[in-house]
Amino acid sequence: MNRVGVIGWPVAHSISPAMHNAAFAALGLSDWSYELLPIPPDILKLGLRQLRDHGFVGVNVTVPHKQVVMPLVKADERARAVGAVNTIDFRDNRATNTDIAGLIDDLKAHGVELANTNVLVLGAGGAARAAVYGLVMEGANIGIINRTVEKAQQLIDDLGVDARVMSFGDTEDWYVDLIVNCTSVGMWPQVAECPWPDSVPFPEGVTVYDMVYRPEQTRLLDKAEAHGGRAIGGLGMLVRQGAAAFEIWMGVKAPVEVMLEAAREELRQARKLG
Repeated sequence: MNRVGVIGWPVAHSISPAMHNAAFAALGLSDWSYELLPIPPDILKLGLRQLRDHGFVGVNVTVPHKQVVMPLVKADERARAVGAVNTIDFRDNRATNTDIAGLIDDLKAHGVELANTNVLVLGAGGAARAAVYGLVMEGANIGIINRTVEKAQQLIDDLGVDARVMSFGDTEDWYVDLIVNCTSVGMWPQVAECPWPDSVPFPEGVTVYDMVYRPEQTRLLDKAEAHGGRAIGGLGMLVRQGAAAFEIWMGVKAPVEVMLEAAREELRQARKLG
């Protein structure tokens, strides 16, 4: 049996097993399985060694291990640039960050133009680092809004990119083509929250990409549609970053639509359970 999985603490909420195992089934790969692998932070190094010794091909990495795993693997340029790993291949101990590909591939799948467009990124954490890196590589002009201005500036300095730190008030004078929410504001169970203040006018006709995928329709997306804009939830990013990891381990094209439907079904079942 060829085994892969996701490490984190906790990982019980992850829908990655559903979409990866659906992909294996669709391709007739009955000798592959994807598992939840909860590893406490204090035994991360030991946990990785145990997985390698027990024949795991590779793993996805989620919080809180994405940064601290870096010295334990051979991180590639993308992972080093954003300071975080989310995929490891144990066969050569190489690691990368497929969140970048997940976002960019999903935006392109929705027909969103990126070159020479003004993109407003909300947040300055790990997800924002991956987003800014990928968007700059695609030729977008970046503005970043974060509660802590210093953290937003640190992101820009660390990545060495041409971007600007902004406030919500600045958006009235800066034409915004695309807003990407990289925060967890509005994520279940705090579904009534929104990263865009009600006191600030919302741009008209703007495309909004919310990395939050539970719920699929957030308050931010509602706000976009109410102002004549386009709303895109983050489930596609989750699936496409998983598909990129799948292709690293398998060396074959991932069945993205199969993975997307499996992820949607998993979310439907989670809603039924409350």
